[in-house]
Amino acid sequence: MIPSDITFRHVPAGSITLRNARTGTARDVVLRTFQLAATPITVEQFGGTAGILTADRPAAPVTWLDAIRWCNAASPTEGLSPAYTIADDWVFWNPAADGYRLPTEAEWEFACRAGTAGPTYGPLSEIAWTEADGVESAQSVATKQPNDFDLYDMIGNVWEWCWDLADPARYGRYRSLRGGGWADPTWSCRVSVRRGSAPDAVIDDVGFRPARGTVGDPGATEAQGWSDKEDRARANPRGLVPFGWTPLKDFPTNSI
Repeated sequence: MIPSDITFRHVPAGSITLRNARTGTARDVVLRTFQLAATPITVEQFGGTAGILTADRPAAPVTWLDAIRWCNAASPTEGLSPAYTIADDWVFWNPAADGYRLPTEAEWEFACRAGTAGPTYGPLSEIAWTEADGVESAQSVATKQPNDFDLYDMIGNVWEWCWDLADPARYGRYRSLRGGGWADPTWSCRVSVRRGSAPDAVIDDVGFRPARGTVGDPGATEAQGWSDKEDRARANPRGLVPFGWTPLKDFPTNSI
């Protein structure tokens, strides 16, 4: 059962510049307004059966696919349209749906920065659970200071899944992770740091926080900084493919 006690914050429309250190590129993204959960989804909200001492900690480990399934299950309980169509081993997003979904990387970074421009939105000791705190697991959500959008734990505690493919030329189907976790050194807990992992990967310090809200037209294949066309282009690097890279070649056709 999906609980109805998830608090969402309004994230205003705006723009952000996203940078890619590997390719040395930057792109400007214009965003529509959307909503984002105030904290990562907790053990209790995810439907876990942990004891009272862990109920308010971030649900982790959670795979990308499990987060997608949770979002689709949660939407009808709020009278919302599911955002995803799951077909075999691929997921299609309908940006016109108002249901629960994972934020795009552009949405996540814009929401995390909350109008700031530095590597973090405040001193890490005040806003984030990191290696410096010496903890051995994720901690209760909303126990450190929020950012100016009143969002907690955007940095530290657990890494958070985003919708986007991380680097389809190098890592195939890997999806993006943002925010850093409780065991990460401080240099890894910054707004712009990104990781990626397989959509079915089980990682101790990985959770998610959902977004919701219509951000595109029915049948759209791009929204909020994500583009199916650009993903396909990114998956085809020029020249010889370096050893160990696994370009994503089998893009399904969007059936929405």
